[in-house]
Amino acid sequence: MPICRAQMLFDVHKIERAESDTFAGARRSGRSGGFTFIELVIATVIIGLFVALAQLRLFGLLRKNTFRAQVQEFVSAMRMAVMAAAESDRRYEVIIDLAEQSFMLRQITSPDLSEVLEEEIIIENYFSDDCRVAYVEFDDGDYTNEDRAKFRAGHAGWQYGGVIVFLDSDERPHSVVVNRLSRMIVLKEGEIRLLEPKARDDVPF
Repeated sequence: MPICRAQMLFDVHKIERAESDTFAGARRSGRSGGFTFIELVIATVIIGLFVALAQLRLFGLLRKNTFRAQVQEFVSAMRMAVMAAAESDRRYEVIIDLAEQSFMLRQITSPDLSEVLEEEIIIENYFSDDCRVAYVEFDDGDYTNEDRAKFRAGHAGWQYGGVIVFLDSDERPHSVVVNRLSRMIVLKEGEIRLLEPKARDDVPF
């Protein structure tokens, strides 16, 4: 039967063409999928680089803020001491421990100034590695970079002034200047040197 054979041949060619089109489509689909994966990898790498850069900037900002926050907390404690003493007959003392890298604000209630009672402590805090006290220089010429430094405030003001030099995480100096004549506490960038030594008994305490 010629008609039936021709029909079968047509069906066979149709099936072969369909299979060929399917195989070609699969190859095109695989090739397209490969390009999409590569683009996805490239996009992921770029996003990762942006995230890493943002993290570096954020960590740098946090370190800076951490240093600034710690120094400002110390400055606030110093201001609290001199203002509270000026408004009352009480005496206050800020003790900077360079060995422990800490500071303490206390109200003096005992004649023995070397003894710190637990109930006298108002603030006690430690500095981190991002905020380190390098040295303390008093306005009478005394200097220390390893012992305790004590700033006492009475009704008449600071018993003596000086400068406390801090180092940030990049070892850049920042100075907290204590002016006993004006009672001001000022934070300045850089290493501030005192002009000349003055006697501690200029201001009664």
